[in-house]
Amino acid sequence: MPRQTTSGEPPAGGSRKWRSTEIVRAEILDAAREVFALRGFAEAGINEVVERSGASVGSIYHHFGSKTDLFMALWERHHSEQIAIARQGVVEAQAAGVTDPFDLLVAGARAYLEATWPRRDLVRIFQVGDTPPGFSEVQRRSGREWLNRNFRLLGATDEPVNRVLVWLVTSYIGEARREICRQRTPRAAREQVEAMLEVLERMRPLLAGANGMRLVVRDDGKH
Repeated sequence: MPRQTTSGEPPAGGSRKWRSTEIVRAEILDAAREVFALRGFAEAGINEVVERSGASVGSIYHHFGSKTDLFMALWERHHSEQIAIARQGVVEAQAAGVTDPFDLLVAGARAYLEATWPRRDLVRIFQVGDTPPGFSEVQRRSGREWLNRNFRLLGATDEPVNRVLVWLVTSYIGEARREICRQRTPRAAREQVEAMLEVLERMRPLLAGANGMRLVVRDDGKH
């Protein structure tokens, strides 16, 4: 049965064409996610992606060009989703009246870390498993962009000490995700998230004491 649009009519140009541009690509990426998680990049085979996705070899190469391109497309989807998850955590905190930059950072970090367990296969693919040549530079560039986003979020002035402090916090959040992935159960993962966030909160005075950091230093006995 042809897929219907919200108006009840088949998409313009027919459902076959619509699937080729909207669904097939996602199905191939979902299958690639399974194969890369199971085999790693080097041992992953396009034929297994074909079997799991139901797409043809020609369709995969049409959409992605090569195994490396397929890996990179999966990374780009994962990376975009991670940014959206963290950003949504910040937006929800702002909507709840949170204004302190460090509290907003923690809100984004919580959303980011809580999403780690259900996405642990992706974290392992890109942070633990073998990757194609040149991918480490892609990760470094992504890390610099993340550092700059946190720098802006914290309202830090562009001073060497501040950049080191924001790098410290950002790197810590990234490494925290690795530890969460190593947990064996969802409960253990949740406990690890809370422990990581508690340590992150203890970094607040360190950042608040730096020149050019507009943060609130709590003295409520909670940390």
